[in-house]
Amino acid sequence: MTQDPLTLYKLIVLYMLDKVTFKLSYSQISSFILEKEYTNFITLQQVIADLQDTELIKADTSMNRTLFSITEEGRSTLSYFGNRIGDAIIADIDAFLAEKHLELKNDSAITAKYYKSTSGEFVAELSAREKSTELVNIKLAVPAEDMAEALCESWYSKNEQIYKYLMETLF
Repeated sequence: MTQDPLTLYKLIVLYMLDKVTFKLSYSQISSFILEKEYTNFITLQQVIADLQDTELIKADTSMNRTLFSITEEGRSTLSYFGNRIGDAIIADIDAFLAEKHLELKNDSAITAKYYKSTSGEFVAELSAREKSTELVNIKLAVPAEDMAEALCESWYSKNEQIYKYLMETLF
């Protein structure tokens, strides 16, 4: 049975998103697919866009990061057509996810976003999650958008130190 390569790439993305309990970024998905040379960057962008257009995956964008998750429709599609992914590809995906699990999970567990409040200030909302538990959620109001953006960017690199400081200080 011959199949359209785009269909296979879509199934690979759906399978990856279905196998994890957290959202994956475009760079995380692409690092696997491009590293294994299943397809190229342009085609992968088309695949992701098609999956979003058909509502098989959902994208949540915050700052410059977009995280993807599989929808119920995507799971249903995968259950019908997932057998079209070859065993070797499934083994590759499973090995990648097992090897990179902690790294992938940590990347998607840290989020930062900002918005303009009704009072005119900018509020940076910084959070860290583990599984479905929110470990910390900090909201900081600052007078300028560039300050809120800088807070969000710093959160990605300094969240562990900040969380540790809070725990040590409060306990």
